[in-house]
Amino acid sequence: MQHSVQSRCKIMVRYFTRLRVRRVYKWDGTPSSFDRKLKTYFFDSLNISVEGQPGMTTVTPGQYVLIEGDNEDNPFVAKLLKFFGDGESNSKKALVQWFVRVCEVPHNKKKLLGRSPHPQEVFYYLGHTCDNEIDAESILNTVQIVAHAPQVQYVPVDAPFPEPGIKDTLYVKLSWDTKTFKDLDPALMQDTPVPASTPPRLKPASPCSPPAAALVSLGSVGRGVQERRDRGEDNTGKASQSLHHPCQDSTQTPQQEGWYDIDGPYSAWLKFQISHYVQNSERDFYFLLCFLFQATPSTPRTPRTPRHATPSIPSRTLPARKPGNVLEEARARLHVSSVPESLPCREQEFQDIYNFVESKVMDGTGGCMYISGVPGTGKTATVHEVIRCLQHASDMDEIPTFRFVEINGMKMTDPHQAYVQILQKLTDQKATADHAAALLEKMFSNPAPKKETTVLLVDELDLLWTRKQNVMYNLFDWPTRRHARLVVLTIANTMDLPERIMINRVASRLGLTRMSFQPYSFKQLQQIITSRLNKVKAFEEDALQLVSRKVAALSGDARRCLDICRRATEICEHSAPQPSSTGLVGMSHVMEALDEMFSSSYITAIRCASVQEQLFLRAVLAEFRRLGLEEATFQQVFVQHRALCRVEGLQPLSVSEGLAVCQRLGACRLLLLEASRLDVLQRVRLNVSQDDVLYALKADRA
Repeated sequence: MQHSVQSRCKIMVRYFTRLRVRRVYKWDGTPSSFDRKLKTYFFDSLNISVEGQPGMTTVTPGQYVLIEGDNEDNPFVAKLLKFFGDGESNSKKALVQWFVRVCEVPHNKKKLLGRSPHPQEVFYYLGHTCDNEIDAESILNTVQIVAHAPQVQYVPVDAPFPEPGIKDTLYVKLSWDTKTFKDLDPALMQDTPVPASTPPRLKPASPCSPPAAALVSLGSVGRGVQERRDRGEDNTGKASQSLHHPCQDSTQTPQQEGWYDIDGPYSAWLKFQISHYVQNSERDFYFLLCFLFQATPSTPRTPRTPRHATPSIPSRTLPARKPGNVLEEARARLHVSSVPESLPCREQEFQDIYNFVESKVMDGTGGCMYISGVPGTGKTATVHEVIRCLQHASDMDEIPTFRFVEINGMKMTDPHQAYVQILQKLTDQKATADHAAALLEKMFSNPAPKKETTVLLVDELDLLWTRKQNVMYNLFDWPTRRHARLVVLTIANTMDLPERIMINRVASRLGLTRMSFQPYSFKQLQQIITSRLNKVKAFEEDALQLVSRKVAALSGDARRCLDICRRATEICEHSAPQPSSTGLVGMSHVMEALDEMFSSSYITAIRCASVQEQLFLRAVLAEFRRLGLEEATFQQVFVQHRALCRVEGLQPLSVSEGLAVCQRLGACRLLLLEASRLDVLQRVRLNVSQDDVLYALKADRA
């Protein structure tokens, strides 16, 4: 408990200290050169100091630096190439080569890595979407980047990463060009490539005393000694060629091979000591290495359990069974989860959404589109197809790269979890809802030198309703920020949801672009089923037309139409005289499927209910449409019920009589009622689908 309190105190101190830090940037010396054509001065170094603190950091081209970005915990990483500025305005600029952290790689591209990334791993950026010119006053500090060295003798190319924890040290092994990860060319990490036959150059000895855990690759040097001893050669003068792993952090002891730092401060000392011991005896040399690594001689290594063990699903021993007849194939094609080859009847909506998102990505601006329509009208499927086509265009370099994030209100137990999921998918960072909201607010409000457009899809927006409406308001407001570069696509079932939730928030200034998906007509439903079957002759024309007309008359829900057709194929297959029969689905099969779908015990109960009970169910549906939600209070429904009574010419009920009607519907399990209260604020939900209620009420009135 005490340790936890101390940790929290340290975090708070670090947070408030960061707020008070103010850095001062000054050129070190006079300009080294001047470009008359560009009227630009070039400088060799920049001094960075912190007000109120002693000391100063000098940054020169060729060093690796941290640059202020959206996320304070993961600033941008880059290599300085040159400094320049304008003498009149005293502006300080820098040209950099970017590196990319794992959290900056798009979420859908991380699987291309094929493994779990190292916590301190970065990638050499080879893309062309980021501006390489930055404000030099955004540099925070220097950082050490250690590169993998496949050209060093005795070092395998696939060497593992060192253990995490070395302070201010990052590791680069691969390059990233926004499409694929590739092995890093060592020539990119240094001005002059080091030949494979020569060891890296070593700096003069440091005046500091050598650490007890000075870093040398035990395996590589040991293998070199063993190979020369097997050949009968002597060991003088050759041990220094195996030296390739000094490190500046004296508190860490690496346990892997294949990483080197040519700028280590103890290089000369180690070179002298190793040469001295090798010339005297191999035994002394062996104990020297054990002393450097603080290890016991002849201690075998114990295999370690992998820290990122991933469970795997056993592979299929036999291939999946193919459809045995036409009806089975039709049933597989008509499944809701089956991805169709095209989206018929939504060509215009697809083009409008595509043009909207493409223009925002091309211009580097933000915007919000509100997509509404009743369930089953193809809203989510159309947006997914738009994103798939845009990602393909990005892979072909037709548009700039962008990041796609999707959240669904139905998958959240609390609306404020939207902040947590968005932040985690953007940065791989876990935080509480309040902290995530603050980080996202800063990310979408502040400018950053390297920022790609983010496309955010929010499905089932109706379920993100809160009392203060802060979640929905932020989702609509963030794209309007100047530096956000955020495109939000929201999907809901209600057309006027933004106006009702933004009644006190000036909804007009949000600048929403609207898109309304109308219910499918019977011809469109028939075309959707025909395109799904794709020349598979399994239905009679009259049977398809009957299903389409029935569903279009109720709701126009394409998913309900597909379910009825699938059930009709099952009925046809079971009623066939032989299992191998390929008879078509006819009118009788469709009628039987319709009776099953719309003749459940719930529908029978609705048909047998009293007039006031049926009117109360109609009031529930009307209130749900008005709210855009699947839940309401009894008081809200009762207002609708009294209005319907006047329209139908019936005597309005009193509050107690209305509560009795509601309780009877709850006892039949047609409604779900809040058990903790029995007053007018009791919450009410439907226990059956709205289509079933509409079908039962229309059939009863007919």
